Amino acid sequence: MGRVKSSITREINRNRKWVKYKWNRRARGVAGAEEYDPKAAHAKYQDRRKRSKYSGMLLNRNNDLLKYVVAKLKIGWSPDSIAGRMKQEKFPFYASGRSIYAYLYSPYGQRHCKYLRSHRYTKRKQKGKKQKRTLIPNKTSIHDRPEEIDCKSEYGHYEGDTIVSGKKTGSKTAIVTIYERKAMYIDARKISSLSPKQYNPAVAGIFGKLTESKTWTLDNGIENVDYESLEKQLNIKTYFCDPYSSWQKPGVENANKLIRRFIPKGSDISNYSYQFIGKNIRQLNNTPRKALEWKTPNEVMSEQNLFKKKSK
Repeated sequence: MGRVKSSITREINRNRKWVKYKWNRRARGVAGAEEYDPKAAHAKYQDRRKRSKYSGMLLNRNNDLLKYVVAKLKIGWSPDSIAGRMKQEKFPFYASGRSIYAYLYSPYGQRHCKYLRSHRYTKRKQKGKKQKRTLIPNKTSIHDRPEEIDCKSEYGHYEGDTIVSGKKTGSKTAIVTIYERKAMYIDARKISSLSPKQYNPAVAGIFGKLTESKTWTLDNGIENVDYESLEKQLNIKTYFCDPYSSWQKPGVENANKLIRRFIPKGSDISNYSYQFIGKNIRQLNNTPRKALEWKTPNEVMSEQNLFKKKSK
C-alpha cells in the first residue's frame, strides 16, 4: 500500500463501524464486532474534503472580507488577531482565525502565506557552545521576585534583552529591547555596541517616555554589568534570570522573534535606520493581541496612563 503501519492503524481506528452478526442462541442476543468499513470511510473523507474546501473558499467568495484580511496580514497581524478584531468591532463580515488559516493553506491563498509570522513548523536544534558567563556583582535573583510580578497582576514590570548583529558581519551594532509584561508593549533602540556607554543611555531614553517603571528582569549579558547605575538613575529594581535560562523572560524573547521578522538573524543591524526600526516597532504595538482581549499594546498603555504626556 505504500503507507507506514501507524497511518494504516489510524485510518482503521477512525473509520470503524459496528457490524451485526447472526442471532446467538447461547448469548441470547445479537453478536457483532467493530470492523473497518471502506464505504463509510470514503463517505467521511468526501465530507471532510468538502468542508475543507468550503473553509478555504469562504474568504475567496467575499471580496470585502478578503481585502481586509490581506491588508492586515501585510502589516503583520496574525489570523487570530484579525478574527478577534473583526469580532470586537462587529464588522458585517467575519471569518475565524481557523478559517483564515484554511484559506491561506488552500490553493486560493497560498500566495499570501509570505505575510505569516513564521514559515517554519518545527523548532531548530540549538547548535554551538555556551558562551562564557558574565559575572555581575550584587545581583538579585529572579527567584526573589514578588508574586505580583509573576502573575501579572499590575503594570510597570518590564523585561529587557538585546539583539546582536550576525557574527560573520563583524558588526558590533545591536538593538536594546524592552517589554512590558502585562500590556505586551515593546520598545527598541539601535546602539553601536553593547558597552555601558551606549547601552545605558538607550535604556534611559526608553524608560524616560514611561510614567511607571517598577522593575525589570534581565539576563546575565555583558551589557548589564553596570545595572546599578541604571537602578539609581531610573529608580527601578532589577532582577536577573538564572544563567542560560532565557525562557525565564518569555515576553521579551517573543518580542525579539517579532523584531526578527523585519531584521533577519545574521543581519548587520547597522544597515537598518532608526526610522525603519521605529516604524516596525510602532506596527507591532498597534497589532491587536488575544491576551489583551483584542486591544493593541498601545491602547492598553494609553488607557493605563503609562505614557508620559509630551510637553508642548
